[in-house]
Amino acid sequence: MTHAAPLLLIGCGKMGGAMLAGWLNGGQAAGGVHVVEPHAEAMGALAARSDVTVHATADAVPADLAPSVVVLAVKPQSMDEALAPLARFVAPSTCFLSIAAGKTIGYFETHLGAGAAIVRAMPNTPAAVGRGITAYVANAHVTPAQKTHAHGLLESVGEVIEAEREDWLDPVTALSGGGPAYVFLLIETLAAAGEKAGLPADFAMKLARATVSGSGELARQASEPASQLRINVTSPGGTTAEALRVLMDETTGIQPIFDKAIAAATARSKELAG
Repeated sequence: MTHAAPLLLIGCGKMGGAMLAGWLNGGQAAGGVHVVEPHAEAMGALAARSDVTVHATADAVPADLAPSVVVLAVKPQSMDEALAPLARFVAPSTCFLSIAAGKTIGYFETHLGAGAAIVRAMPNTPAAVGRGITAYVANAHVTPAQKTHAHGLLESVGEVIEAEREDWLDPVTALSGGGPAYVFLLIETLAAAGEKAGLPADFAMKLARATVSGSGELARQASEPASQLRINVTSPGGTTAEALRVLMDETTGIQPIFDKAIAAATARSKELAG
């Protein structure tokens, strides 16, 4: 679906840049994209495109611009400053889409007005390679057409699911928002364990990286649940079963560790929102 009205992107770092590239490649920016990014050189070839207009500050955006969506892709700690000049774009025809962690719909309604149409989303960094997943929630002022548009923009960098309640976004942040870091830690941990078992460090790391990325792709393509995929790899009484006996211990295994980790990250997300 294409829209003739322009898009306004605030911040073009790694996540904002990945989304911009996805919109341009997917034909979702028929009306062009205005980007507020003080470091235009960091955008590379995207900044030179004829359908992209870069502004150093939000104040430099034309006063008569009527964007269909204002995408807020700045860091949470910079959001207060970023929002100040954007209230002028609040209109029934404009939706504000935030990908900033911890910033609630209530926060945006306080800064933009109670009537602003707001979508709060939580993507993750695999968006940079088109394999992200984003959960989002919309306030009551977002029309069905605006929700569909926002969904399409987010889908340009991976899968998208709508959350039924906003308070789900805190555990979403803990699970999928921070999840890539946990997976990267798994790669580090597997490689370190392999090295301790007698493998050269670079050899173990190559095995660990390929194993995790390959298993992820297998899980993505498979119709079976993850539990069945695990069973498929596990021969009774074999080496994998022996390792899983340790990893799945109810007291010392990875489940209680992840329970604590996700709970801690969820609590921190709530703190940041407050």
